[in-house]
Amino acid sequence: MDPTTDNAAHTGDPATARASLEALRAEIAKAVVGQDPAVTGLVVALLCRGHVLLEGVPGVAKTLLVRALAAALELDTKRVQFTPDLMPSDITGSLVYDARTAEFSFQPGPVFTNLLLADEINRTPPKTQSSLLEAMEERQVTVDGTPRPLPDPFLVAATQNPVEYEGTYPLPEAQLDRFLLKLTIPLPSRQDEIDVLTRHAGGFNPRDLRAAGVRPVANAADLEAARRAVAATTVSPEITAYVVDLCRATRESPSLTLGVSPRGATALLATARAWAWLTGRDYVTPDDVKALALPTLRHRVQLRPEAEMEGVTTDSVINAILAHVPVPR
Repeated sequence: MDPTTDNAAHTGDPATARASLEALRAEIAKAVVGQDPAVTGLVVALLCRGHVLLEGVPGVAKTLLVRALAAALELDTKRVQFTPDLMPSDITGSLVYDARTAEFSFQPGPVFTNLLLADEINRTPPKTQSSLLEAMEERQVTVDGTPRPLPDPFLVAATQNPVEYEGTYPLPEAQLDRFLLKLTIPLPSRQDEIDVLTRHAGGFNPRDLRAAGVRPVANAADLEAARRAVAATTVSPEITAYVVDLCRATRESPSLTLGVSPRGATALLATARAWAWLTGRDYVTPDDVKALALPTLRHRVQLRPEAEMEGVTTDSVINAILAHVPVPR
């Protein structure tokens, strides 16, 4: 791509930014089949400066999805495979002694990137999990008392396997609450799976996204312009009250031991604003709140053991609350 044309296309104008971000879906679809909701969730998280927990069985293209998003956004990406022996310094970086200068110099870890894929985050002990917490919350890493800022944009996309618990360290509630969204990556439909196999039979190589035709359609300037536009999206007092009522209803649900905290309510308002702007409006409607309620809230609540034994899920509880809480007119 000619750099001059590219720069002309990305002027930082909100309308141009929206068109560029909408083009992401088509671009990522060249590499990943049928994961539109996950693509939208990742874009919403980038607009809200949040992080994403991706849950799905192995082999549903979670890694490929993040790599394709980074390629289509002209962002740097790194992947860390979380294992029981992974140390905090393996993620954040460490001081290394240089014999020539007789001084210690900082060697940055993989967290110094735009999109960090934390693969199977629940396979590493809490000490290493928590080393990511400062990076996610403060957007900096402190080594030997010196804070080092992370690049902007910065997003952690952490994956976990929902069916395998042996040898894992479940994320504590406090850390789950730091993720803006929890996206479930389902197995593909029959037709989508046929499309995947057809592509592979035709020579598609998931490790070579350039050959698959994935090119940059948006960049950091577009993201910044989009974030400013999202911040200017109007939220009426009725919508604010609706978000609060939904979150308070989770705290009173007989099926839950833990409801949504005020941080969760703030997150739902932020994601609803981003979704409203992405869909072409400068104001938030109740439908925007409903559209983002499941991915924003499902990891912030905890089921009672007896409800879990009866087959109740967090999604079914939230859907029931959405059906029950009065919608503002």
